[in-house]
Amino acid sequence: MSERLVKAVHGLQASVTDRDFEIGLATYLRERHPVSALVEMYGRFAAGDSELDVLLRRAIWRAGCRSFGHGVRIEPYVGFKHLETFEIGSHVFIGAAAYLQGRFDGKCRIGDHVWIGPQSYFDARDLTLEDYVGWGPGARVLGSEHTGIPTNVPIIQTDLVIKPVVVKRGADIGTGAVLLPGVTVGEGAIVGAGAVVTTDVPANAVVAGVPARLLRWRDGHDPQGD
Repeated sequence: MSERLVKAVHGLQASVTDRDFEIGLATYLRERHPVSALVEMYGRFAAGDSELDVLLRRAIWRAGCRSFGHGVRIEPYVGFKHLETFEIGSHVFIGAAAYLQGRFDGKCRIGDHVWIGPQSYFDARDLTLEDYVGWGPGARVLGSEHTGIPTNVPIIQTDLVIKPVVVKRGADIGTGAVLLPGVTVGEGAIVGAGAVVTTDVPANAVVAGVPARLLRWRDGHDPQGD
């Protein structure tokens, strides 16, 4: 079968505003339930795919998050930790079985029109995904690492260093890629499938491999003009 070119879907969707009753429901939940109770409630609707399940997942996230936009789609089995540290933009898609691991004193900001593929993993203790980021299925980000010092104790007992990870506007992270602590992926950059990103990626670069290396610049980009 020959290749086909089809129109993008998620990135071209028109903006919508969630219904007043749904926003009111989230306000009701927030005012009457602590985050721990919201997490327990979420478990009742985490696996379903009915319209009611989708609506209640969204309402619970809106009630628990630091901020939450419109038109968000949270697929079944999406998991999280420390929902209260999340800032979720509008028209975000979070694929089935993705997991966002926040931290009580951390921050996770996901911008508008972000698409997150199924089974993705986020060490979301200091993470920013700017607007229109595409995140491939199974891709992962690690935002922390053990110091390994001193060497006479197991590494898992040594201090943990949390480093911010930033993916700039319009960048695309390929299926199964891994971003390591402290990296920034530049605006409009492409990270190839299965790549392991250990250093910053320039804007409009195309990188791939283990560790990820520059393959080329996106068509029409002149790095001399940066």
